[in-house]
Amino acid sequence: MSEATLPKAMLERIEDFGGAAQPLLKVVGLTKHFPVRGGLLSKARTVRAVDNVSFEIAKGETVGIVGESGCGKSTTARLLMHLMTRDAGEILYDGMQVGRALSLRELRRGMQMVFQDSYASLNPRLTIEESIAFGPKVHGMDDAPARKLARELLDKVGLRPETFANRYPHEISGGQRQRVNIARALALSPRLVILDEAVSALDKSVEAQVLNLLADLKSEFGLTYLFISHDLNVVRYISDRVLVMYLGEVVELGPVDQVWDAPAHPYTRALLAAMPAADPDNRTETPPITGDPPNPIDPPPGCRFHTRCASAEPMCSAASPTLTDLDGAGHQAACYMAIPGSGHSRASAAEKAA
Repeated sequence: MSEATLPKAMLERIEDFGGAAQPLLKVVGLTKHFPVRGGLLSKARTVRAVDNVSFEIAKGETVGIVGESGCGKSTTARLLMHLMTRDAGEILYDGMQVGRALSLRELRRGMQMVFQDSYASLNPRLTIEESIAFGPKVHGMDDAPARKLARELLDKVGLRPETFANRYPHEISGGQRQRVNIARALALSPRLVILDEAVSALDKSVEAQVLNLLADLKSEFGLTYLFISHDLNVVRYISDRVLVMYLGEVVELGPVDQVWDAPAHPYTRALLAAMPAADPDNRTETPPITGDPPNPIDPPPGCRFHTRCASAEPMCSAASPTLTDLDGAGHQAACYMAIPGSGHSRASAAEKAA
């Protein structure tokens, strides 16, 4: 096989426009609202699925996104992949604005996605080899080298090509299908891979194998990951930084160990307290959080978490706190209790004085 068809060689040919210091992905003010039809006596309303979300992903790092179901994690991923149209916001890929300096076709070469449902992600009429080769063929690669690339990628993800290349999706297990989806995502030599609940439907033993595979592929191909999951243990294992979402907004962001060891937002603390403990003597006796999330059609004013927060004060419902840097090391939170000089009674006196 020629060097031009090797995944790593293809990866190296992609020009690094901004250098190592520039983030690979920068998202500013990303917003998506879904209109909801009103009835005969009610006006149309809007679901605020993603509301003014901003973050960056550095080259070579893994950023995890966590939060309850319905908080906007998957919608954010689909907006980044342009599987749905954003209402507002800017997406920059390696310094280039998507849609202007960078076409959608070019973006798809540099950014790929692995979905949660491994079976629905694959065309049941195509063999495994054909599914992986499809993307490169659409982007101009001839059939023979595309199939050869597909077989090489199958081997990279731990599936013997002679055994699996000519099988159909229904003939292999869920873990094997997810490996196929990972191989298919790598076929265009992307620099950024979005993994949307990519291991949540797998058995724990298979999940561990796929996580180790992702770590190996990241090292071999120099990949950057955006990893979306509801499993906090998995996020801590694989991520460098973590982003916590609640009701369409980012409430905390920072290095994963700092967020785990010193969570600054009460919602983050509630998520961590709700994690199951292996020690039966260390069970959670009282619920760390009560009630359901508010309706995203009509979110509460101010901090959207104040209706479920035991430390909420009048200022929390009056105005929404902004994401504020806490330590100069990238740990940020949108909570008046953590923001210096906010005026909340739980804020540190030393911070207030400063």
